[in-house]
Amino acid sequence: MNQNLVDSYGRPINSLRISLTQRCNFNCFFCHQEGEHNPGEELTVDEIEASVSIAAELGITKVKLTGGEPLLRDDVVEVVRRISPHVEEVSMTTNASLLEEKACSLKEAGLRRVNVSFHTLNPEGFKEITGCSDEDLVRRGVEAALGCGLHPVKLNMVVMKGVNADEIPEMIRFSRETGTVLQLIEFQELENGVEYYEKYHYDLKPVEAELERKAVRVVERELHRRRVYHLVDGAQVEVVRPMHNSRFCAYCTRLRLTSDGRLKPCLMRDDNLVPFAELVRAGEPRERLVEAFREAVARREPYWRD
Repeated sequence: MNQNLVDSYGRPINSLRISLTQRCNFNCFFCHQEGEHNPGEELTVDEIEASVSIAAELGITKVKLTGGEPLLRDDVVEVVRRISPHVEEVSMTTNASLLEEKACSLKEAGLRRVNVSFHTLNPEGFKEITGCSDEDLVRRGVEAALGCGLHPVKLNMVVMKGVNADEIPEMIRFSRETGTVLQLIEFQELENGVEYYEKYHYDLKPVEAELERKAVRVVERELHRRRVYHLVDGAQVEVVRPMHNSRFCAYCTRLRLTSDGRLKPCLMRDDNLVPFAELVRAGEPRERLVEAFREAVARREPYWRD
């Protein structure tokens, strides 16, 4: 079919972000839970494959698996194996604490790359952020991902005033030495982050200006028009500044699927979700499942505008 999805603002939809679970073995105080509230029964492998099959039929070429912590699902390798034939790329966001033992199996099943939530190299800071002391497991998970050929490995660092903002140079060095890409993410006033926004928000605009001054090459990605700064020493740093950023919304190409099977048009809203899993469970025809995707796209609108 390949009838590409385009919303009423002219934004093409080419990626699907699927939350596999809201369970997590970390307790990061600013976690936004992918904008989910009171999740119900988790999607089955069959339901996940059905969603990706429909998405691919409608022109979506990329799938990102998220959580919670997706590696807590015992069937995560099977999920990747089942969905990877349908799309060009399957990637994952993970805290990497369980990645060491699963990285190669995931690669063999069709996973292309991973984003690792890794906000600090400081063990004390790591415990303050995550509530646990598993920093060494995360490092080993990163090493395993690189060793198994997952590429690129991106390190997601949520930058926080008074917590880890002064570690940016050290994280850049670490990413260069490991051959990973550092992704600096501005603290969001979303979900649990609302309570802590004034205390921890750190404006990345000056950081980005400094990166631009030092960069030997700047690459602008299609998604959100994010910029990747290639530095003279070989480091690569990407900056994500979504808050109140109309460009972030104007170039959003994502649709989301919650852990309990509802299509979510926007991370920032939960008042416009479209049921999907319940249609599959009710045995609705494929045309109705396609219609659900089209309805979700029709409900998309920029959260921030000029």
